[in-house]
Order: sequence, then C-alpha cells, then structure tokens
Amino acid sequence: KAMCSGKLQTALLVAGYFVYLLVGAAVFQALERTAEKQEKMAAAHMKEVFLQNFTQLTVAEMEQFMKNLIEAIQNGVYPVGNESQLEESNWDFSNSFFFAGTVVSTIGYGTLHPKTAGGQIFCVFFALFGIPLNIVFLHRVSKMLSLLCKKLGKFLYQKGMRKKKIKFLTLLFFLVTGILVFLCLPSVFFQITEGWSYSEGIYFAFITLSTIGFGDYVAGKQSDRKYFSYYRVLVAIWILFGLAWIALLFNL
Repeated sequence: KAMCSGKLQTALLVAGYFVYLLVGAAVFQALERTAEKQEKMAAAHMKEVFLQNFTQLTVAEMEQFMKNLIEAIQNGVYPVGNESQLEESNWDFSNSFFFAGTVVSTIGYGTLHPKTAGGQIFCVFFALFGIPLNIVFLHRVSKMLSLLCKKLGKFLYQKGMRKKKIKFLTLLFFLVTGILVFLCLPSVFFQITEGWSYSEGIYFAFITLSTIGFGDYVAGKQSDRKYFSYYRVLVAIWILFGLAWIALLFNL
C-alpha cells in the first residue's frame, strides 16, 4: 500500500513538474514573441538603411550602427539572410520550453532572456517557485534510481559479495552508465546536429549538466542550421534527467 502511494506521489510530481514547465513556456511565448518580432523588424530596417548609405556614413554614425548591431545580437536578433527569418522566432514553443527548463535548473545560458517588463516579472515568480519544485523533482527521481541501486546491491549480496565491494561496484556501474547515456552518446548527437566536434559536444554536455552554463555553446542556436521540430524540447528533457543522474551520484 505504501509502495503504491509512493508511486502515485511520484507520478503526480512528475506530471505537475512538466505541466509547470509547459505553462511557463506558453506564458513566456505569449509575453515575448510580439516584442521580439518588432525588434527583428527594427534590426532589418537598420540593416537596410546601412546598406543604402554606408558609403556616406560618418565615423560617429558608423559607431552608432555597430552599437545597435551588438545590442541586437545580444538580444538574440541576428540581422543576416533574407526577410523570411522574421517569421522564425526565438520564442516558439520549443525554445520557450527550453528556456523554462534552463531557468528552473539554474543553468541560465544568457543567450535567451525576457526583454518585456511582463516577461521579466513573470520570470522572477516562475523561478521563485520553479527552482524549489525542480529540487524536489530531482530528489524524487534520484530516489527512484537509488531503489535500483538497492536492488542491484541485494542481488550481488545474495551472490556472496562483500558489502564494501557492492557499494563500490554500484557506484562504478551508475557512474559509467551515466557517463555513456548522458555525456558520450548525446555528444555524438550534438556532433551530427550542431556540426560541433566530439570534444565540443562533451564540453557542452558537461558545462550544461554541471549547471555552469557559460553560454558559449548552446543547442539549437545556429542561424545557418535547420533543426527538427521540438529539438530543444528533447535537449531540455535530457538536461532534466541528466541533472537527476548527477543528484543520484551525490546521494551515492
């Protein structure tokens, strides 16, 4: 009975956690998408004016253009290519879900952030409740994985193995398995999808799962590459379960 109750609580927690992320993604998308489109149109207009008058610009005007360009890039707007890029949004649902995941996991790459007053205020409250929820979620998932550790340990103990050796082998098993599943294999995937080298993929995976999040490498942000739908949603889910694996290692 207690086991069924525990499973139900876990199922409700996981469902509630993902509903929280989905709602957060939808709100961020609603608050930020229009403002981003206006910013993209302004950047495209700035580029057009520059191309028409660049031979006549003064040094001061050129410096102002460079400042505007740097500011646009820092805000995630890249005025390159044709007008069709205006239709592509950094705040589509996949990107919004990815952003919501990086907020509650405290990674914070810094390459995507809310710029409207409403988006910034919502982000404060979303993180305020989302970060503790994320800690509870990771704790519960790592606890479930710990049960697998106990079962593995019990099996080895029945085979006549000593307890100290069992603890060492259990830790080694989950360490090696986790490195393969959450670092080595995803790095091959990033190498194919992002065009990075394998070492860059390993670097990105480690910097992400350790929640350092420099922002020098971010999945799904290269303007010259076409990504499949919900690519960043899958990356966000990989991050969440990768963090649960790291929480398990700390517990062990």
